[in-house]
Amino acid sequence: MASADDFLGRRQSICVNPDPGATTTHEEDAIVPIRDAAPLGAPCWIDLTTSDVDRAQDFYGTVFGWTFESAGPEYGGYINAAKDGRRVAGLMASRSEFQSPDNWATYLHTADINATMSAVTAAGGSVCLGPMEVPAKGYMGLATDPSSAFFGLWQPLEHRGFEVIGEAGSPVWHQLTTRDFRAAVDFYREVLGWRTEQVSDTDEFRYTTAWFGDQQLLGVMDGAGCLPDGVPSNWTIFFGAEDVDKTLRVIADNGGAVVREAEDTPYGRLAAATDPTGVIFNLSSLQS
Repeated sequence: MASADDFLGRRQSICVNPDPGATTTHEEDAIVPIRDAAPLGAPCWIDLTTSDVDRAQDFYGTVFGWTFESAGPEYGGYINAAKDGRRVAGLMASRSEFQSPDNWATYLHTADINATMSAVTAAGGSVCLGPMEVPAKGYMGLATDPSSAFFGLWQPLEHRGFEVIGEAGSPVWHQLTTRDFRAAVDFYREVLGWRTEQVSDTDEFRYTTAWFGDQQLLGVMDGAGCLPDGVPSNWTIFFGAEDVDKTLRVIADNGGAVVREAEDTPYGRLAAATDPTGVIFNLSSLQS
């Protein structure tokens, strides 16, 4: 059995997730907190690989009110972040020898990581890192979909992922922006059983959401016409903010940068920013 430290090193050496650029929209209708476990196939965890762990903790702690707790040396120094005592994300230090950029990663919930990895390859995706046990916590793997977007898989044991979503300082939405929209949607339907709903299907705006029971938790956007040259298909995260404009000011005052100013949309007030080492994330107002 590989150690958690071995896994973290291999993760960084294999899964290079370039700066994805700003994404533009999402759909979040009646998102509710998940306190025990994410539905199968849905995002269940996010973590940040960063070249400056101390600065990241200062930044996200100030911006979102997170607190931090190390999982200990047996887990490679992995850090769990919590909002109001409820786990929302992870952080880990990047390793200079792997020369991978700082990035946020999204993990999808599976009950059988071996079967899901087999389904990934059968559906036209690629396995970057086969299933590995993180002792007592769960099983992790990394893959790419047919549009080359990286994502993680998580089969939980003790660590069941998010303890809260849909609130300020927690993930409220996840979005895949893809250069091969139809192939990507078909892939996740087949591999993870998504039930999808087409929001729009025009060349100007093509978007699909995925439902898990009565929860609409993620979207897929056709990025063929909007992703900059050299930027691959990618997953991005929207964090909730009580006041998006105020949060942008806090970000700028604490070493981050505004990528896209706040704007009102049919899906709430949205913005994009970076943390002090350049990792992009999105903000969203909270829908009532």
